[in-house]
Amino acid sequence: MMSNNADYIIYTDGASKGNPGPSSVGVAIYDSAGVSLKDCFKAIGRATNNVAEYQAVIFALKKIKALYGKKKAKESVVLINSDSRLLVKQLNGEFRLKDEKIKELFIDVWNEKMDFKKVLFNQIPREKNERADALANQAFGGGLL
Repeated sequence: MMSNNADYIIYTDGASKGNPGPSSVGVAIYDSAGVSLKDCFKAIGRATNNVAEYQAVIFALKKIKALYGKKKAKESVVLINSDSRLLVKQLNGEFRLKDEKIKELFIDVWNEKMDFKKVLFNQIPREKNERADALANQAFGGGLL
């Protein structure tokens, strides 16, 4: 588990059945030692997979602030792990933003990032993101954990 001295290590995933279709997000939050702190998921309505991936990051950052407060967030380094190459490359400034909806979500992520000391984005293989994927899929069968 790559930590980069992060206070919180987050795994995010967005799921879309139909692309676009019914969509959901899953988020697994760990502390710097890799201890699980919170699993969360929610349905987000109809969206594309890329939109769901962005919504998962926004959901994760908001969830950390809700759980631990804005003051703690301001002092925290957060590592976001995602298996979405597009999301990570865009958020790290390596890929251009072309889609208007994605541009809006990019700005939303950027605004959420401002409430933290630092937010890092890391692409991981799909098999290393199984928990967030399972949580995103769990949202199709129920509400919020």
